[in-house]
Amino acid sequence: MEPVRPLLLLIDLQRAFCDADGSMAAQGRAVEPMREAARQCQALAVQARASGAPVAWTRMMLKPDYSDGGMITRLRPGLMKVGGLRAGTPDVELCSLVRAEPADLIIDKPRHSSLYMTRLEEILRARRIDRIIVGGVTTSMCVETTVRDLAQRDYEVVVIEEACGDFDAPRHAASLAAMKFGFAHVLPRSAAAAALKGEPLPGIA
Repeated sequence: MEPVRPLLLLIDLQRAFCDADGSMAAQGRAVEPMREAARQCQALAVQARASGAPVAWTRMMLKPDYSDGGMITRLRPGLMKVGGLRAGTPDVELCSLVRAEPADLIIDKPRHSSLYMTRLEEILRARRIDRIIVGGVTTSMCVETTVRDLAQRDYEVVVIEEACGDFDAPRHAASLAAMKFGFAHVLPRSAAAAALKGEPLPGIA
């Protein structure tokens, strides 16, 4: 039996979502839950590297003129008003609480899913990854969309509960419940070490 090959995927821990001068805060959203998720994700990144697991960071961004915004900008016109998530601006950079190392992967994406119009799936196949440990923001949008897409491709997905954050606590809880019900192992931070080492995980009830 071949060993499990894990990868840590950290989603959208950007200034836009996590910093006080980002575009989400500019629209009146409280970013502290995202900042706590970022702290947890940074700790996971350190742990993953020590375990020998690759680390990938995603960054959501749109063209400077929003010509690729599609339904995102139709549903969230406030994003354009504050100039949020425009490629080439500080808003899309990783936030002040996390640090990518030179060996880490940076994956830029134009939509909520980390697999849509990115090279992530190609990377997973090339490295023969079969388990993805996930943290990031926001739980109910980019994290859940990515988790569902990974599950449809039969990857074993592990979501670290404390490493996810959302602007709305009930929505965060509902998203975790949905992912746990049918798409991923939703586990506490204390289980991260085993997940990153490729150890067996409990089945989904």
